Amino acid sequence: MASGSSLIAHHSSLQFSALPPLSLYIHVPWCLRKCPYCDFNSHEARGALPEDEYVAALLADLEFALPRVWGRPVLTVFIGGGTPSLLSVRALDALLSGVRARLPLAADAEITLEANPGTVEADKFAGFRAAGVNRLSLGIQSLNDRHLQALGRIHDAGEARRAAELALATFGNVNLDLMYGLPGQTLAEAGADIAALIALGAPHVSAYHLTLEPNTWFHRYPPAVPDDDTAAAMQSVVEARLADAGYEHYEISAFARPGRQCRHNLNYWTFGDYLGIGAGAHTKISFKNNVLRQSRLRQPKAYLAQAGTPGAISEQREVPVAELPGEFMMNALRLNGGFDLDLFPSRSGLNIAGILPQLQAAEARCLLTRDHRRAAPTALGRRFLNDLIGLFLD
Repeated sequence: MASGSSLIAHHSSLQFSALPPLSLYIHVPWCLRKCPYCDFNSHEARGALPEDEYVAALLADLEFALPRVWGRPVLTVFIGGGTPSLLSVRALDALLSGVRARLPLAADAEITLEANPGTVEADKFAGFRAAGVNRLSLGIQSLNDRHLQALGRIHDAGEARRAAELALATFGNVNLDLMYGLPGQTLAEAGADIAALIALGAPHVSAYHLTLEPNTWFHRYPPAVPDDDTAAAMQSVVEARLADAGYEHYEISAFARPGRQCRHNLNYWTFGDYLGIGAGAHTKISFKNNVLRQSRLRQPKAYLAQAGTPGAISEQREVPVAELPGEFMMNALRLNGGFDLDLFPSRSGLNIAGILPQLQAAEARCLLTRDHRRAAPTALGRRFLNDLIGLFLD
């Protein structure tokens, strides 16, 4: 593998022919109840949300960040959490109106809102759609009441179905989340879950294995989950059922009908830029000669007190040149179809000659396939993705 020093020798400075596409991520940190598997920056709401104060803080945060992205069009917006659907229609409308007043939002921008079935109301969904949300991501997780209870979800299977039907009728462009490898789940139950989810007819599905992440209740008190062989069989069943139903498996855990891939996440995976505002949000912004990463304060109270000032930035650093190939590959190799080779210099600012040894090593180990135009992980490379990405890490 080429060392960091040889990479720097290849690339004494970054050279972007054009800056990458830009997305906006907005984090809303509250939820009704913290799920035992969740390691996101989410906090149980105690009483009424300070939504007016928080929207004002988000817009102040955005104004503070504007000089770094001035004049760049924003192609996608993703409002995540937490449970952003806890916001009132009035608060969300004020937020999106404030974003439009401060950023050149593309006319066809994809604007996604995350929601949980337990917070669904028909009038609220209609209000969100009128405010400009044109894609909804709904956290179903399972359509089995026993498993929903084990996951600590606040909804049951009936509420999940009704929420999905309402979301499809209101937005059309909908993602449904599903988890497998759940406590006490059998292979037959995993198959029944994905079949029931497919029957709902959403154009996009995110299906992923439950993992016991550090700093979660499940990590501290691990439940009995399926063994590795059963979990692998569940993954195979989920992927096969979705393929049979006409979904393209375009990323590790993402499946879409033709033309319905998530544009916001594709920008992440193709190493585009994103401005993150809100408690705990992360930013990656490219400039002429460097790439900057930032993160915001995680605690809502601290963020509210500091938003719009340098004090809201909990961490900021320039990405070292030697780390950029690994960062690019950590994203691009999540795509089953891989990436065009000319995407590497356009998104990293580096010459692809600097990573030829790593590409050749990946090919030699049958983890990657490559021609004059494109590189993609093989089936073996997707199975051992960490090993493949590791070849490009400094």
